[in-house]
Amino acid sequence: MNWTRGVTRYISREVQVNLVIGIGIDTVDVVSFRKRLDDRLIEELFLPEEIKYCLSQVRYWENFAARFAAKEAAFKALGAGLSSGLRFRDVEIVKNPETGSISIRLHGKALAAQTEKKIERVLVSVSHTRMNAVAIVIAEDKSV
Repeated sequence: MNWTRGVTRYISREVQVNLVIGIGIDTVDVVSFRKRLDDRLIEELFLPEEIKYCLSQVRYWENFAARFAAKEAAFKALGAGLSSGLRFRDVEIVKNPETGSISIRLHGKALAAQTEKKIERVLVSVSHTRMNAVAIVIAEDKSV
């Protein structure tokens, strides 16, 4: 078999490369977070659709913790945070009801940071157990 011909054909195709602008990761101790979680904190950190989804879950505090970790990770990926005027409600974690996957929708100053840094796409992944929640966010720009 001629491997060179296959490699040449692959290289000659137009390939889109995404440039990573920022990466953020965060972990949350679910037990500690649950102790602090009250109505005031929920309203301060989360948007109505996030609250509705999390409260529909049996162990809702784990879902809130995972979303909080995602918001913190998003701040890091954007290279901005509370000191730059961002608020937790500027980052919304949206669940696709058909696929179960989540995505990030930015608002306010987070959206302004995305525009300023020419970030085209923001990817997120979360996971949680009874003890820990973790999230990673990657901010990308289409470069080629």
